[in-house]
Amino acid sequence: MQPIAQNPAFLAYAVSLIVLCLNMLLLWAYSGAARGKTKTTPNEEDARTVASGAKVVDLDPPEVARVLRAHRNATANIVPFAILGLVYVLAGGSGTSAAVLFGTFTVARIAHSFAYLNAKQPWRTGSFVLGAVATLALMGMLVKTLVAA
Repeated sequence: MQPIAQNPAFLAYAVSLIVLCLNMLLLWAYSGAARGKTKTTPNEEDARTVASGAKVVDLDPPEVARVLRAHRNATANIVPFAILGLVYVLAGGSGTSAAVLFGTFTVARIAHSFAYLNAKQPWRTGSFVLGAVATLALMGMLVKTLVAA
């Protein structure tokens, strides 16, 4: 049995998850930058310390809210894909299929983040649909792999 790090499906999975996690981390950091630019915070203790002088708000300014929605959307889509992808790799899924599915999903999610942050339609919807199709295809390939086992 070959080590998992030499499995082409695992390599595709690992690379895609590194990129997807970086995407989520950058969205997280961008939300902080947007808060800094608007000089707002939802927490009193932050206004007294790390965000000294910021206004405490109950509702986020539109530019902060947009970044937070993009981050929430990324998380809601990436987490299930990551779980399904791991199960696919562990079930012995094809390296070629993994590379195509994981690559497609990763490109779609990066494109979605850019489109969301820049309010670009129909690119946002198109990239979301492409990611959803990749997730559905992964589910299909996983079922096929499990039935064949």
